[in-house]
Amino acid sequence: MSDDFNMSMRKFLKQVGVTSQQAIEEAMRNADTAGKTFAVKAVVTIEALDLTHEVSGEIKGQE
Repeated sequence: MSDDFNMSMRKFLKQVGVTSQQAIEEAMRNADTAGKTFAVKAVVTIEALDLTHEVSGEIKGQE
């Protein structure tokens, strides 16, 4: 793959990671999360390529 492709991919994934973490942290701060575990799912789509990629997991609330 080309350098331009790799750089644009990394830039996008970094933006997804950073902004998602910020949004999750804010939501957790504004809720009672002690002792709770939350199901989480991230979905990445590229409509022009008919791509849908899902990642699921869990995030534990703060004690």
